Amino acid sequence: MPLETVSVIGGGAWGTALAQAAAMAGRSVTLVVRHGSQADEINRHHTNTRFLDAQTLHASISATIDIQPADIVILAVPAQATRMMLSEIDPAYLAGRPVIVSAKGLETGTLERQSQIVLDMAPDAVPYVLSGPSFAADVAAGRPTAVTLAGDDASATSALAAALAGPSFRPYAADDRIGVEIAGALKNIYALACGAVEGANLGASARSALLARGYSEMARMVVAMGGSASTLTGLAGLGDLTLTCTSTQSRNYQFGIALGQGRTVQDIIAAGAKLAEGVSTTPVAAELARSLAVDVPLIDAVNAVLSGRDTIQTIVAGLMSRPLKRED
Repeated sequence: MPLETVSVIGGGAWGTALAQAAAMAGRSVTLVVRHGSQADEINRHHTNTRFLDAQTLHASISATIDIQPADIVILAVPAQATRMMLSEIDPAYLAGRPVIVSAKGLETGTLERQSQIVLDMAPDAVPYVLSGPSFAADVAAGRPTAVTLAGDDASATSALAAALAGPSFRPYAADDRIGVEIAGALKNIYALACGAVEGANLGASARSALLARGYSEMARMVVAMGGSASTLTGLAGLGDLTLTCTSTQSRNYQFGIALGQGRTVQDIIAAGAKLAEGVSTTPVAAELARSLAVDVPLIDAVNAVLSGRDTIQTIVAGLMSRPLKRED
């Protein structure tokens, strides 16, 4: 199957950045956006100022409000919007095509991963997962970025990774869809926690300990879901976890800082905070862990803070008073 044309569905910062990366890799790219005015700006001025400021976009990117046929389909909408977006697309359009999901989150209600939603809505599509340490601004600007692309067929995944690889965007092929998706979803939760520790001025030592214990907790979840713990040593695991939990460019880390300062979720959102996927994913992950009988004290702690049941100071005190055990 040819891999020359790409349709990126979702004209936010991440979708636009992925369109930019695909164009820089030499692909013919269509960016599907919601509004005609946004499409007009991209086509006329090669910018998407609402999401990427004055960043110049590749001249070969064409924007439209209509779904266009393509060899490769990339979904770049928020995790909780994936099913709704797919409901607007004829499943026949996606049949036999590689459909790359780039959102990092678990679906409220169903507890499903993003690639599971794709197969629910378009059973004949071929799902792939893109994840790893990457900020939209870096990708769009052509700064060096390495990510993981996971699929079920090794040869097809490698071919797809090669088609999207450009001078500054390097996808590494992998075969653990489950591990990559779970790592991508959970790292946002730990970023909220690390941000909260920062916001509460609890110190870099506490943040580092939390990051390490989050890694261990993430491994338990990945294995319980049927993924491989070895996935966490790579870009989709340690790489993405480290970036998201330590950088103020991370929306989840920023949101966590506000939580640590004592602000409520409602106040933070009302003040105009950008989408933080971890806020929606946390209660879903907590429910999923309970269904799998996996011990996830950090996820439960973040869930308690988000719901307003506890403060970060109370949570940390509780975690520090847990019975001592051997490190796993």
